[in-house]
Amino acid sequence: MKRIAILIHDMYHELEMWVPYYRLKEAGHNVLKVGCDSKRQYASKIGLPAEADVLSKDCAGEDFDAVIIPGGFAPDKIRMDKNALEIVRAAYSQGKLIASICHGPWVLISAGIMKGKKATCFAAIKDDLINAGAQYLDEEVVIDGNIITSRKPDDIPAFCREIVRALEK
Repeated sequence: MKRIAILIHDMYHELEMWVPYYRLKEAGHNVLKVGCDSKRQYASKIGLPAEADVLSKDCAGEDFDAVIIPGGFAPDKIRMDKNALEIVRAAYSQGKLIASICHGPWVLISAGIMKGKKATCFAAIKDDLINAGAQYLDEEVVIDGNIITSRKPDDIPAFCREIVRALEK
């Protein structure tokens, strides 16, 4: 059983957070919702609540075997949280799995880990990914080392499949 962080904030995309959350729990992992602010309750784009199990200020990258960043507009808020960025940087530097979907790569860009990487994202932030030094690929899932990225909700099955596969190694 692996310990997995899913970073959350207001305006998260419901499917991109809850589907990986339950898929990873189904696979037997300990999945924690990590709030990237000082509060415990967050609302999705349609108002669906999610309660943080722990706050980013109270944990570190070393505490997790993987870090997942769902999309929606939450990543724009998450990337302003220095503790969340440090969790991502530390986990990445330790070779732990980092996975993000849709707007999630904004967090990876702000963490400074995308230069020279192959990745994908929601089309609207493609230029941000390229300007951060990544090679953008328009594919449902892209794996480069310990980073897994996907584009949009339609890619969730491939995204979850590759995360589960990577955690089995």
